[in-house]
Amino acid sequence: MKNSTIVSVILAVAVALLYLLHFLGNKNGIITQGTENAGTSKFVSIAYVKMDSVLFTYELAKKLTTNLQVNQESFNKEYSGKRIKFEKEAAAFQEKVRLGGFLTEERAKLEQERLVGQQQEIERLDYELTQKLKEMQGQINQQIIDSISSFLKSYNADKKYDIILNSASMLEGTPKYNITKDVAIGLNKRYKP
Repeated sequence: MKNSTIVSVILAVAVALLYLLHFLGNKNGIITQGTENAGTSKFVSIAYVKMDSVLFTYELAKKLTTNLQVNQESFNKEYSGKRIKFEKEAAAFQEKVRLGGFLTEERAKLEQERLVGQQQEIERLDYELTQKLKEMQGQINQQIIDSISSFLKSYNADKKYDIILNSASMLEGTPKYNITKDVAIGLNKRYKP
């Protein structure tokens, strides 16, 4: 479950970053030739970043992912505890009904209704905790995207690249245009816990 959360966070951040970088037109490292107008050509400088590597080394991303995992474990523990308690009570109820342990049918019906209400409460709790985790994950993704985007803007102020790509969207790239290490170092240098 931890691995799927980490992968989900990384994939969501990578997709959002790709979208952001595509539409912001940030600049970084590779030089390719394209045409600007008919008959004229302009060099476009392009660089790429391996976002999965950045996310695994960026201290802010690691901290936020760890916090999310702690919350997820806490939510799972809370849900599991209530679910196990309910299952024990439901099994005890079924056993009591089987043995004829209720004095009246009305008393058995009241206990059954209480258990149904408890089951609905557990289902509601599961839904609420899942929604909270999704909301937290969305906030974490946005915080990481904002941080990386802000860094890339300041980084690119000096570098003057036309395009910075996420390597996940590339089929092949020359290593000299890979700015992953610079970005990871810069992000961690700028990050203050």
